[in-house]
Amino acid sequence: MTQLLVLGMLDIRPMSGYDIQMMLQENDVERWSGVLVGSIYHALKKLEKDKYIEIERMEQTGLRQKAIYKITDKGQSYLQDLIFKAIKTSSIPYPTALYSGLSFIDKLPTEKSREALEQQLQKLVNELESLEIGLEVKEKYLDGELPAMIQLVSNNMIKIVKQQITLVEDILKLFDE
Repeated sequence: MTQLLVLGMLDIRPMSGYDIQMMLQENDVERWSGVLVGSIYHALKKLEKDKYIEIERMEQTGLRQKAIYKITDKGQSYLQDLIFKAIKTSSIPYPTALYSGLSFIDKLPTEKSREALEQQLQKLVNELESLEIGLEVKEKYLDGELPAMIQLVSNNMIKIVKQQITLVEDILKLFDE
């Protein structure tokens, strides 16, 4: 996944590893892709070794030089392969830890169950707020013209979290009955 993100960024325009890292952080990729932003430097070295990217030029910034990378024709073909594989790979997002715990929730005292569920609910609410803020930032960054695919994916992520919030709220209501 890291290579896909790095090649995708370089397909937009040539940039340094630092520029890629900043763009990925601005887009909160650790949240939605599972990729640690710091891992891009290893990916850059491997992609360069395999001739998927190359150094376009070196830039001087103060006392340091930084490499500006660009994607090669071979890299463009590889990017298409990575995109295809990523899209066809099943990624059904079940909250497995939550489901496992709920399977045996009757083994906990009611007050402990409620406490755990309220903590879960707060985490979900925080996640929802982060997603909504992220969407607002993207809209602002793109002058309100969010590409349709980004809008669809962002809305889907928000719906998934809202559905989990509803589940936890419904379970909490069971304790009130």
